Formats: sequence, structure tokens, C-alpha cells
Amino acid sequence: MSYDVIVGRLKESVGSIDPAKISGANGVFQFNLSGDNGGSFYVKIADGKAELGEGTYDNPDVTISVSADNLLKMMEGKLNGTTAFMTGKLKVKGNMALAMKLQALM
Repeated sequence: MSYDVIVGRLKESVGSIDPAKISGANGVFQFNLSGDNGGSFYVKIADGKAELGEGTYDNPDVTISVSADNLLKMMEGKLNGTTAFMTGKLKVKGNMALAMKLQALM
């Protein structure tokens, strides 16, 4: 699956997030995808709204590094985010409390 398809799916997911679920979560999540379909994008959550942007965000609250394949598996419910983190398939830097909210949001 290409990077563009992954980002397209993420835009759909971000666009369908329930504002009630993100009302208390404000911050920027930077995603750095590795592998054949790698790339960078970020999700900014503020004031009950979420937006996805491509590229690198200056000074994000959380940086998540994962392969494009594993991100896709997480999006499809085939890989649990906590399991991916514990097995080293997903690396997180920054605000861990905010990072923990991400799985519930997506």
C-alpha cells in the first residue's frame, strides 16, 4: 500500500474522530513512517478538532516512529499499539500521557 493511500485513510480517520473524545487532548503527534511506503505527517489536536498535515511539524508534543506496514496493521485492528510499543515495533518520544490517549482517539 502506498504512502498516499495510508495518508488518505488517516485523513478519513482524523475527520471522523468524535469531538467529545478529543475535547481534553491538545497537542501535536508527529509520525515518522519507515519502510517502502515511509514518510512523515502530523496530527494536530486542539479545541476539539483534529487536522492532519504532511511533512514534519516543528516541536511536536509526541513523536511516533513506526513502519508504514505496522501503522496500517494498527489502523486495521490487526496490531495493538501497546503491543507494538512493548515489542519495539513502535517508538514514542515526548509526552507519554498524551501518547496514551492516541490509541483511544483512533
